[in-house]
Amino acid sequence: MIDLARARELTPGTANTVHLNNAGASLPSTPVLEATVGHLRLEAEIGGYEAAARAAENVEATYGSAARLLNCSPDEIAIVDSATRAWDLAFYAIPFRPGDRILTSKAEYASNFIAYLQVARRHGVRVEVVPNDGLGQLSVDALRAMMDERVRLISVTHIPTNGGLVNPAAEIGKIAAEAGVLYLLDACQSVGQIPVDVEHIRCDILSTTGRKYLRAPRGTGLLYVRRSVLDQLDPPFLDLRSARWTAPDRFEIQPGARRFENWEYGVAGRVGLATAIDEALAWGLEDIRDRVYLLGDTLRERLAAIPGCTVRDVGAERCGIVTFTLDGVAAETIKEYLAERRINVSVSRAPSTLLDMTDRDISELVRASVHYYNSEEELARFCEELTRLRA
Repeated sequence: MIDLARARELTPGTANTVHLNNAGASLPSTPVLEATVGHLRLEAEIGGYEAAARAAENVEATYGSAARLLNCSPDEIAIVDSATRAWDLAFYAIPFRPGDRILTSKAEYASNFIAYLQVARRHGVRVEVVPNDGLGQLSVDALRAMMDERVRLISVTHIPTNGGLVNPAAEIGKIAAEAGVLYLLDACQSVGQIPVDVEHIRCDILSTTGRKYLRAPRGTGLLYVRRSVLDQLDPPFLDLRSARWTAPDRFEIQPGARRFENWEYGVAGRVGLATAIDEALAWGLEDIRDRVYLLGDTLRERLAAIPGCTVRDVGAERCGIVTFTLDGVAAETIKEYLAERRINVSVSRAPSTLLDMTDRDISELVRASVHYYNSEEELARFCEELTRLRA
């Protein structure tokens, strides 16, 4: 069980803000804040390179912590500056050929789909969307029926940006593994919110961020690449971190996932990331998931009781991201009204998940995303303010 009082005591932002934008960026804890700012102070006192040398052991330990988080080996982890960078580095490393097929989900994020379209234009690849099942999640049966020898990649967003849906990642992984097809999982909304085990899911590549449910500083991210597929990938760029110059006309790529890193990075952010990962592991991912899911379900029930409010989440499994619309009130108006009352939410618009939002005839949604440090009292206050706005 999560000790709510202690979680809030360790999260200074909860003292003056109802933060329901955890799918955007969570509130960091005091230990994460102190670790990050402390390193920046050290850089100011003794110099950036010298501070990095002192932090080297802690930064190196991040690989072990990330490996425990995802149930993989440290050499299968690369630390990068965002989930987008992690995803792009892996996706653009895949040697696509004309006629290859990419299978993806209807709720795929815009950044990913734009990359699919660029590769389709560049290499003659076909991008195909797997239909949803009756619950609104990717249909495993439809995916299985679409498989053939031309499928090069299955690429799916685990938890989409615009709702509580949790796609059936492990079932997708079983199909990919049986077919010997690369499987790329965008897990930027799931890592830190729920247990994510790459051996259970059987994905070959996974990207995630630090700033969302892991509660790490912005500008941090993780890339997992299964050791057995590394040699199938050609990193889109190399430098003296990702490769070693061995002769005037030769170089050697790093043997592990660090071949996707580059030499310059923010050390303070990585120190904060390491602290945040260790905190998540200490709280327990199962306990975090149970608390977040409970709050998500509670919020959906409260919202459904407000006249004119429609909860828009779909899927057999629904997480801590809760989306809704309010009759006659624009999403941005709701966001601004709540912000004036120190309640943070965000707005999801159709272009971010174009296929899904168009299919459901929704142009915009309000997104309220909970974390384990949120309280039931905060949810009650949130709904009370919405009721006043609606009146």
